[in-house]
Amino acid sequence: MKLSRGVTFVSLLVSTVTYSQYSAPEVEANTKTAEEEQYLFPIEPGTPNLLAGTMGELRSNHFHSGIDVRTGSRIGVPVLAAQKGYISRVSISTGGYGNALYVTHPSGQTTVYGHLNHFAPKVAVYVRQQQYKKKSFDINLFFKPGTFDVSRGDTIAFSGNSGGSSGPHLHFDIRSVENEALNPLEFKFGEVVDTTPPQAQKIALRTMDANSRINDQFGRFEFYLVKEGDNFKLPHPILATGTIGMEVLGYDKLDNSRSQCGINFIEATANDKRVFRQIIDKVNFGETRNILALMDYKTMKDNGDRFNKLFIDDGNSLGYYNGTVNRGLIKVGGEDIPIKIALRDTYGNQSVVNFSLRPSTLSKSAAGLRPMTNNIESEVFENTLIINARKELGDTLEVFSKKGTLLIENAYSGSNKNTFLLDLRTTQPDSVKVGGEVFQYHFKDIIPSTVSYTYYSDEMDIKFNHRVLYDTLYLTTRYSDLDKEVFSIADNTVPLQRSAVITLKPKKSYPEKSSVYRIVGKYHAYEGGTWENGRITFSTRDLGDFVILEDHNAPSITRIAANGGSARFKIRDDLSGISYYEASINGEWLLMNYDYKTNMIWADRLDRTKPLQGELVIKVVDNAGNENVYHQMIP
Repeated sequence: MKLSRGVTFVSLLVSTVTYSQYSAPEVEANTKTAEEEQYLFPIEPGTPNLLAGTMGELRSNHFHSGIDVRTGSRIGVPVLAAQKGYISRVSISTGGYGNALYVTHPSGQTTVYGHLNHFAPKVAVYVRQQQYKKKSFDINLFFKPGTFDVSRGDTIAFSGNSGGSSGPHLHFDIRSVENEALNPLEFKFGEVVDTTPPQAQKIALRTMDANSRINDQFGRFEFYLVKEGDNFKLPHPILATGTIGMEVLGYDKLDNSRSQCGINFIEATANDKRVFRQIIDKVNFGETRNILALMDYKTMKDNGDRFNKLFIDDGNSLGYYNGTVNRGLIKVGGEDIPIKIALRDTYGNQSVVNFSLRPSTLSKSAAGLRPMTNNIESEVFENTLIINARKELGDTLEVFSKKGTLLIENAYSGSNKNTFLLDLRTTQPDSVKVGGEVFQYHFKDIIPSTVSYTYYSDEMDIKFNHRVLYDTLYLTTRYSDLDKEVFSIADNTVPLQRSAVITLKPKKSYPEKSSVYRIVGKYHAYEGGTWENGRITFSTRDLGDFVILEDHNAPSITRIAANGGSARFKIRDDLSGISYYEASINGEWLLMNYDYKTNMIWADRLDRTKPLQGELVIKVVDNAGNENVYHQMIP
C-alpha cells in the first residue's frame, strides 16, 4: 500500500566512531549527498524542534533508546516516515510505547514511532480488524514487504500520548540490522539546535575499601559544584586516602529547552591521564536493565538523583567503557591529584568538572560528622558494615556472631560519636554491643552474584538464579507479626537483574483471594502469588517488606458517556489492580481502548458508520479475581 507519493531511498551509512581524548563523535556520510540520503525528521521537518529526551539518558530501570520529540502539547500532529521502506510491525499495548509503528528500510535499519494517537487510515482499519479477530486491545502484528509500503515523507500516523508516556510527544528510534538502538542525533537532523554544553550539579566520592577515606570518613559523600563559565568546579581540594570511586550528577541541555537529557560521552582524567571513559552510542535491548549497575541505584531509590558512576562495578557487564583504566578507580597518594571530568553531548558541546584530591593519612579523628539521632546507627556499604555510636558509650564495640565474640576499636571519631567498621566478608554479626546499648542484626548468608542459590527458613524460601544479583548480597531476612505478618528480605535499594522466586510460609490462614503485596511507603504494590499447601510463591524484581492481603473489593466502573455515538467509562481498582476487562454490544465483542493514566476506556466500533445500539455489557476483573459487570440498554 502507498500512503502518499515519496522519494527514492538511498541508505545512510554510519561509520565506526573513533574517539580521541575530548573529541566529539562524528557520523561520516557516504559518497552521495542528495537529500534523499538523509533520514527525514518525523515531525514537521524543516521546522526547529525541541526534544524532551535523548538516547542513553538514565531512566529508573532502563536506558532511553531514542529521542522524544515535542509536539507542543498537541495530539494528532502528522508523523512522517523518515525514509522509504515498509511497515514491518504494529504494536498496541497499555504500557510501553502504547500505539507504535516500525518501518524497515532497504538498508536493514528500522525506524520506530511510539506513543501514537492513531495510525494512517488504511493501517488503522486493518489493525482494528485484527483486534476484533483476536478479541484483544493489546496486539502485535508483523508484516512483510508489499503489505504496507511507504515512501519518505508519507504520513504513517498521528502523534499522541499512548502507553507509558507522561505527556504528548513522539518517541523516535533508529535501530540497526542487529536491532540495537542507534543515536538519532548522530544523523544530524537540522531541526534540533544544540549549542549548549551539558550541566553538572554534584559529584560524589566513595571509599572502595576499609582503608580508604574521604575527608577522614568512610562511605559515600556528595559535593555541590560551583559553575564557572561553561565549566564547573569544587573550590577546595577534597582530602582522600586509599582507593576512591567517583560519580557525577548532571544532564545535557538543548537550546531553548527545559528538559534534562542524557549525556552520551563522559571522560575522566587524573593527573592528565585518562582513568574512565563512557560512550553510549547505541543501546542493546538485551542489556537495557543493566543501567542499574551504571548508576548509583541506592541513591536513586532514596532521593531520585541518578548519579552516573565513573567506575565499573563488579556486576557491570556493559560495553560502554573502552579506554577505561583500572575500572576507573583512583589510588590516592603522594601529591595532589587534579581531576577533570569532561561531559560532552552528540553535537560536541563540552563542559568540564575540575577538582583535586589531596592525599591524607588515616586519622582517628574526623571533623564534621553528622549528629546522631539514636544511640546506635548502622548501614551496609559495599562489603563493610558501618556502625556509629554515641561517643559516651565507649570506644570499643563487642561483635557477637556464630564465630564467637569479637572486640573492635573505633576506626575514627568526631565530637559526639564513634564510627566502627566491620568487614562482612569475614563476620556477619547477630548483634553488637557498645556500652550498655545492643543493636540486633538479621544477617543470614553471603550470596555471590555469579551462582544460583536458595535460602531456606521456617518463614520463607528465596531462590536467586544465576545472574539475578548484580553484586554480592549480604542477605538479611526478618519476620514480624504485630497487626499483620511482615516478611522482610534485604531492602528495596538492592537492585535485581532478573526475578527472584520467593515462597512465603505464613503462620496465619488467609482467604482464597489473598495475594502478596510489597510495602511501598503508604501503599501496597501487587506481587501476586500461587498458593500450595498453605504457602504462597511469587516472582519479583524488587526486594523489601512483603505482606499478604485480601482484596475483596470489586473494581469500579463509572460511566462518562454511553449512547449511539460513544461509550466512555472510567475503571479503577483500589488494591490488586485491574487484570483485564471486556465489553460486548448485543452479545458481540466490542473493542474498548484503554489509557491506564486516566483510567479511561472507550469503545471503538468495527464499523464506525453504525451506531452503538442494544445491550452494552462491560466486565472488569482485578488481579484477585473480583469482578464488576455493567449493563445498559442503548436505544
